[in-house]
Amino acid sequence: MTFPKAFQRIFFLTGICLSGFATLVSAQINERVYSTNYRIDPEQKGDLSAEFDNISFFKNNEYAGKMMDGYTLPGFWLQAKAIYNPLENIKLEAGVHLLRYWGANKYPNFAYQDITYWKGDQFQRGFRALPWFRAQIALSKNVDIILGNIYGGANHRLIEPLYHPELNLTADPETGLQLLYTSKYIDLDAWVNWESFIFRDDVHQEAFTFGLSTRVKFNDPASRFHFYLPVQALAQHRGGEIDTLLHNSVQTLMNASIGIGMTWNTGHPLVTKVDFEIDQAGYYQQQGELWPFDSGHGFYARASADIYDFRVKTSYWRCDDFISMFGSPFYGAVSTQIEGALFKQPQMVYLGLEYSRSFGKGYAMGINFDVYNHFATDMYLPEEGCVRVKSALSYDFGIYFRINPSFLIKKF
Repeated sequence: MTFPKAFQRIFFLTGICLSGFATLVSAQINERVYSTNYRIDPEQKGDLSAEFDNISFFKNNEYAGKMMDGYTLPGFWLQAKAIYNPLENIKLEAGVHLLRYWGANKYPNFAYQDITYWKGDQFQRGFRALPWFRAQIALSKNVDIILGNIYGGANHRLIEPLYHPELNLTADPETGLQLLYTSKYIDLDAWVNWESFIFRDDVHQEAFTFGLSTRVKFNDPASRFHFYLPVQALAQHRGGEIDTLLHNSVQTLMNASIGIGMTWNTGHPLVTKVDFEIDQAGYYQQQGELWPFDSGHGFYARASADIYDFRVKTSYWRCDDFISMFGSPFYGAVSTQIEGALFKQPQMVYLGLEYSRSFGKGYAMGINFDVYNHFATDMYLPEEGCVRVKSALSYDFGIYFRINPSFLIKKF
């Protein structure tokens, strides 16, 4: 779809104005639809319950330019599980996680976040099916430890250049170990997500990701003007000593960011909140030659305003030799559309509109429309050399419905 140049100019000016106006790490859809409350309710001691957790989604990505191809995601994921609270501070969950794309009949058996050669090549039929188990203990009102299926995705509150919100729909549940700490002055989320386990003589790699997401709070988040400092880091290691891959079998990749943010709690019944944040992001390939750059960086400025159940968002992104492990290719200098294509200092302005609504505990809906304007830049091709790429306008839209009912079976 081609948009007139006048619209592109209006979009650019609107984005710049809103950027000067004032974003929180998580948007309304992230908060109301994607996130999961991790707090253990002491009143549920002795409860044995059945729970169903589901997100149904339809998302259409119409992408222009040379960075990535467009695609559509129609489907749902469903978790069916039993939950038991033996003590006031312990919670156990066991069940199954199912992913279904409408029209698909088989699913590659790899971790659904990054398709590379270290993943297995087996297939499942009907659904992408995984066992689900979570053991959680609240050591105090500030500290929780989780083993098994951790609270991942939107719960990490990572910025978009580090984590694509779409992975809340498509990625496997994160599994491993997690530490959550919250206090008056700091929120901390540290985790290990074990993505690929190997046995002796396996033909794929072991892979795991360490993550850290912290927020230093300079004052009360409920204050009229709240200031905070977010620090985030991701490091993925791919290797293993007992597989059969002898060459290029070890890689260590890193993403990180540090920023400063402000929230204006307006007190107005219509425009309730305005957020502004700037972040400096970095990329580092500590070991291996999986990607063409060993290091890079990016600058990210974003703003949003909450108006009733709507959120208007905008951001500006510029990078140099940056690659994101789990972010959209839009936040990088490598094309996933053309093999070997690299971009010199790509820039992008984004404008988005969200509507989300909660219908009660466990029921929420979200709708979004996003527009991305990529500025003209130079693209390097292995055989052709440097060519000039024109500016391009892309957009996406989606609708999501979260259903999370719970039924008490017995109280012991």
